[in-house]
Amino acid sequence: MPAKVQQPKATMSRDALWEKRMNTIVPLVAIFLGFLVGILIMLFTGRDPLDIFRALMRGTIGIDTTLIGTGSLWFNARYIGEFLVFSMPIILTGLSVAFAFRTGLFNIGAEGQLLMGSFGAVMIGVLLDLPTIIHLPLAVLTGVLFGALWGFIPGFLKAKFNVHEVVVTIMMNYIALYFANYLVKALPGSDNVKTVPVAESASLASDFLSNLTNNSRFHWGFILVIIALIIFWLIIEKTIFGFELRSAGFNKHASKYAGMKVDRNIIYSMMIAGAFAGLAGVLISIGTFDYGRVLSVNEGYGFDGIAVALVGNTSAIGSLLAGLLFGGLKAAQPLMQARGIPRDITNIIIAAIVIFVAMRAGIKQIFDRFRTKEVE
Repeated sequence: MPAKVQQPKATMSRDALWEKRMNTIVPLVAIFLGFLVGILIMLFTGRDPLDIFRALMRGTIGIDTTLIGTGSLWFNARYIGEFLVFSMPIILTGLSVAFAFRTGLFNIGAEGQLLMGSFGAVMIGVLLDLPTIIHLPLAVLTGVLFGALWGFIPGFLKAKFNVHEVVVTIMMNYIALYFANYLVKALPGSDNVKTVPVAESASLASDFLSNLTNNSRFHWGFILVIIALIIFWLIIEKTIFGFELRSAGFNKHASKYAGMKVDRNIIYSMMIAGAFAGLAGVLISIGTFDYGRVLSVNEGYGFDGIAVALVGNTSAIGSLLAGLLFGGLKAAQPLMQARGIPRDITNIIIAAIVIFVAMRAGIKQIFDRFRTKEVE
C-alpha cells in the first residue's frame, strides 16, 4: 500500500526535473541552430564562417586570434569594456520584458520607457548642482521613476479598461521618441543633436574602470545591473508580492476570487517593468554618453529585450546570460564589418535564435520522443 502512494510522487519528480532540464536545453539548442543559420549563410555567400567567431572572441574577451604568434599585440582590454557597455542596457530591457512576461503581460514598450528614463536622469544631471552623494542617486532614481511612470499608463489602461498592453506600449514607443526629443532640446544649452554634458557629480563614468579597460566607456552602471538582477529574483521568486503578481498573470479571475487586488497588481507589474527599462536609459545617458541625445529613430533596445527575455526563459540568470550573448553579438558587429562581413549577419543570427526559441514546443517534442524511447 505505501508503495502505491509513493509511486506517483516519484513520477512527478522526474517529470519536473525533465521540464527543468528542458528550460535550459531548449535555449541552448536555439542558440546553436541560430549560429548554424549564420554559418550556412556565410558559406552560401562564399565567406569564411570562422570570421564570425574570430570577431566574437575579439569583441567579447579582447583576443585577436589572427595576431597570436605574430609578435603584435593580440589582447586589448578595451573590447571587454565596450562589450559590457553594449550588454548592460540589453540585460535591463530583457529584465523589463521578462518581468512583464512572468506576470502575464507583454511589454513591447521597453524602448519608450528607456527613453523616458534616459531623459529623467539627464534632466537632473543638467539642471541641478548637488554633491555627488545626493546628485548621482537622485539622477538614477529619477530615471527609474520616469520609466516606471511611462509603464504606469499601459498598466492603468489594461487594469481599468482592459485595453491590450501590446497596442498601447507600441504606440507609446513612438510618443516617447518624439516627446523625449522635445524635452531634451528644451533643456538649457541643448541643440538639435544633444544636451550639454551632465555634471560630473551626476555621472556614472569612472576613470578607474576606463583605465582598467584601456580607455573604454565601461562605467559604474554594472553595479546597478547586478542590483537589478537581485531585485528581479527576489520579487519574482521569494516574495508574496511576487507570487500575487504571477498569480494575476496566470488567472486573474481566480486571483480576484482568492482576494487578491488584481487591477493593482497589473499596474504594479507594468510599473516595475518600466523601472527596469528606465534604468537601462539611465545607464546609457549618464553612463555611456554623459549627455542626452536627440534620436531620429528608436535604437532597438526594447526589441532586443524581447529576444533576451525569450532566450533567457524569463529568469534573472537567463536574462543575464542572454543579454551578454546579444551584447557580444552587437559589440562584434563593427569588427565583422571590418572583415568584410555585413553587420546585419548578427541581426539574422539573433532573429534565428528567437525563431527557434519560439519553436520551443517542437524542439521539446523531439527530446520527449528520445526520452520515451529510453524509458521503453
